[in-house]
Amino acid sequence: MASAIQEEVDRNYEAFQKLLPTILGAHRDKYALMKDRQILSYYSSAEDARVAAATFIKDGLFSIQQVTDMAINLGYFTYAVPVNPVQP
Repeated sequence: MASAIQEEVDRNYEAFQKLLPTILGAHRDKYALMKDRQILSYYSSAEDARVAAATFIKDGLFSIQQVTDMAINLGYFTYAVPVNPVQP
């Protein structure tokens, strides 16, 4: 499953880079939820995009990209979410 996720992320990122010049003005600093090289929707936070993905994308194959002109690849979203350390 990990390789399928990485492949989806890589394909989506490539498509995102091509779309970026056309979406930057209208969606700057939003988070694009992507599946199958397509942007499904834009969200105000990465967490909102993750919640939507968990609700609507049952196979777990998606990626989230921040719409910015700075080079940011969130990769598999789990790595981008801050995790609270477990308290003893």
